[in-house]
Amino acid sequence: MIELEDVPELIAPVMVCAFEGWNDAGDAASTAVGQLDETWGGKVFAALDAEDYYDFQVNRPTVWLDGGVRRITWPTTRLSVVRLTDPTPRDLVLVRGIEPSMRWRSFCNELLAFAHELGVELVVILGALLGDTPHTRPVPVSGVTSDADLARRLDLEESRYEGPTGIVGVLQEACAHAGVPAVTLWAAVPHYVAQPPNPKATLALLNKLEDLLDLRIPPGELPEDARAWQLGVDQLAAEDSEVAEYVQQLEEAQDTAELPEASGEAIAREFERYLRRRDNQGPAGEKPVAGRAIAERGADGPSGPSTGGTEPDADADEQHGGEHRAGDGEAGDEGAEGGASDGPDGRGTDGADPDGAGADGADTNGAGADGADGKGSTR
Repeated sequence: MIELEDVPELIAPVMVCAFEGWNDAGDAASTAVGQLDETWGGKVFAALDAEDYYDFQVNRPTVWLDGGVRRITWPTTRLSVVRLTDPTPRDLVLVRGIEPSMRWRSFCNELLAFAHELGVELVVILGALLGDTPHTRPVPVSGVTSDADLARRLDLEESRYEGPTGIVGVLQEACAHAGVPAVTLWAAVPHYVAQPPNPKATLALLNKLEDLLDLRIPPGELPEDARAWQLGVDQLAAEDSEVAEYVQQLEEAQDTAELPEASGEAIAREFERYLRRRDNQGPAGEKPVAGRAIAERGADGPSGPSTGGTEPDADADEQHGGEHRAGDGEAGDEGAEGGASDGPDGRGTDGADPDGAGADGADTNGAGADGADGKGSTR
């Protein structure tokens, strides 16, 4: 562990984590934590030692110039803290990095040591998976936990998935064994448009985090970016009749499945979010009402890795197949984990090969282990 600066005593801290790689379809989760860090001006106070957890042939360091001096930024996981003052004072510990290449248990133990030291009351892990969801509909986001009591208290699903997992699933179980309450929020990204970024999925994750923690997160330019993203995908789909037909099939299937969700309770949740945004809106529009960095200086060089679902329920394989990754075209039952999902061109995507998500080798941004676009997600 590389400790960069001491942190003062925190107020009701919540740790929010996201990791690039298998659990980050469309870079939606890592971008969400990046948005929090940028919005509230978080400063890095600690970083894990990259030598302990990363294969630099998979996640390569980057070289940059600092006033004519060449410097290297190593891929790692960094922690920052921000303090919110509205509606009540509280702190967020933001954990943002890359899924480690090795020593996962030690990696989780280091993060949990920080959680205990800082008095973290809840760990929220963000993830994104590929699913059979149309880009024209709201992004499905759901929350799961391994804690039955927490599931009942926060109205979450209790995870029952069995199968291959990524660092998100490992960290959640590590939290459970350490007695730290933990929740994972999953966003489902359309598998036919998996390449990052996906601002619509990022915005959906932040909205869900707002509801979970009862706070307001200024969306910045995300709503506009999400509209532009959807318009771009609409135009691409319009140019290919097979894609357009496939999207229509997904729309019909989702509309049928979600018909019971058009309930008074769902409408009330959306109206409450609207009122919260209106009441907390400052005179400058998107400017945060309150929030400031606690640590005063960050790591040398640029900040960490660039920012770039329904979460399964017990009866529908946790609708999107539990452990998914980019390249898993399915969002069906757990039995489809090794299967395939037919896309608009009639070809399936292999769900059994963990490297099926992207080309092996160094990716262009040094982010994921599965290639430039090999982002995926697991629980």
